[in-house]
Amino acid sequence: MDYLIEMCGITKEFPGIVANDNITLQLKKGEIHALLGENGAGKSTLMSVLFGLYRPEKGEIKKNGRTVHIHGPNDATRLGIGMVHQHFKLVHNFTVLENIILGVETTKNGLLKLDNARRQVVELSRRYKLEIDPDALISDITVGMQQRVEILKMLYRENEILIFDEPTAVLTPQEIEELIRIMKDLVAEGKSILFITHKLNEIKAAADRCTVLRKGKYIGTVDVAESSKEKLSEMMVGRQVSLSVEKDDREPGRVILEVEHLTVRSKTHGKALVDDVSFQVREGEIVCIAGIDGNGQQELVYALAGMLSAEGGRITLEGREITRDDIRGRGLSGLAHIPEDRHRHGLVLDYNLAFNLVLQSYFSPRFQKGGFLKFNEIYHYADSLIDRFDIRSGQGARTIARSMSGGNQQKAIIAREIDRGSPLLVAVQPTRGLDVGAIEYIHRRLVAERSNGKGVLLVSLELDEVMDVSDRILVIYEGAIVADVKPKEASYQELGLYMAGSKKRERA
Repeated sequence: MDYLIEMCGITKEFPGIVANDNITLQLKKGEIHALLGENGAGKSTLMSVLFGLYRPEKGEIKKNGRTVHIHGPNDATRLGIGMVHQHFKLVHNFTVLENIILGVETTKNGLLKLDNARRQVVELSRRYKLEIDPDALISDITVGMQQRVEILKMLYRENEILIFDEPTAVLTPQEIEELIRIMKDLVAEGKSILFITHKLNEIKAAADRCTVLRKGKYIGTVDVAESSKEKLSEMMVGRQVSLSVEKDDREPGRVILEVEHLTVRSKTHGKALVDDVSFQVREGEIVCIAGIDGNGQQELVYALAGMLSAEGGRITLEGREITRDDIRGRGLSGLAHIPEDRHRHGLVLDYNLAFNLVLQSYFSPRFQKGGFLKFNEIYHYADSLIDRFDIRSGQGARTIARSMSGGNQQKAIIAREIDRGSPLLVAVQPTRGLDVGAIEYIHRRLVAERSNGKGVLLVSLELDEVMDVSDRILVIYEGAIVADVKPKEASYQELGLYMAGSKKRERA
């Protein structure tokens, strides 16, 4: 059979790790081909080799049966290969149009000629139903819109092979449906797509064939229509994975967190981003805040964690008011926080793993004396957490956090926060961008905290997670709590209506 792209026996090594170990991948013309694997399985590395960001130690790449040499992204572009990266490569103070043409601009006498480019971009956006405002600044548009800009960048360069690296990690359920429709439209127009993901639902919805990697090795390629989610997850993780959350029924105990009439206003336009919110979290209970992104979840969590000051209301933790406490004060009072953005707020990426694991406690007598850190104690403690929480890293506690996979970065944060033994754990999008094995692990940890009598406040955009993990669901819409329901008493459709603001329920 003739393949559009063949990657044959690709091997790519980094210090201490073989990221791709003799991997073969074959893409047919006009197909959506999924690349499935756990975090750290080598998916993004393999696609970075195809796009010219990395040079492999061994192996060859063929296009239409002929060997090609890709020394950088410009070579890839000339071969018709384009890539939407997991973390978008956009210039935030440029407009949409300027970002799309960046690197392939038309100039005359040293001046930019934008008229033809604008016409082409508007035509492309209409043809592929990717509506955008060419004059909007990237910094002013949503993540979903930024992704459209990345797709239009590839189409403007007339790429025929489109690589999507974890394209749905930052999208809402509605935006994910829209993206799958766009991908199918692109294939109908004659494009071919390589789609990196670890979400089994999306593979079933979008892909024709699927290649599975595990720990840098090729496991197999299967026809998606003939493969169950259970089979795909077993190929990916190497064992059977429970796709449902197991937890016993239990009566919650005393109140751990009480939030009363909390209000947070925008500094720029004075609008209430958190609007008179009141709720409780009890011991032995997982309370989930569900909603479409941008409805005040972030501001609510920032106000609870001390990262944003509230205009009004009270926050009480373990019977003590903490409304005016600083971040460290709240931590010492018993609030542990798994933040939404692990890179900005969860880790110091250029510190090693050991130092990241003591960020919340390095000042305690256990880890310092007279202002000097006890390095032996820090590394001993880090080794015990790495072992207990199965954090995988090339050089153990001395591994720089930036070089670790997303799933292992997340495990490090979870290990640090859970090991503090705080009565309240606030977990914001704890499984965002993670694979089924890591998701199963994190859900088990959250349920274990509940079983240990802790209170868990979970903030999630994933409806499956909301329904599976929580004991009680609070739906937030435009900064206000519009429903307080139990998972067994609510359907997905009903929750969707609350989240869209088209239905309200009196609080129980």
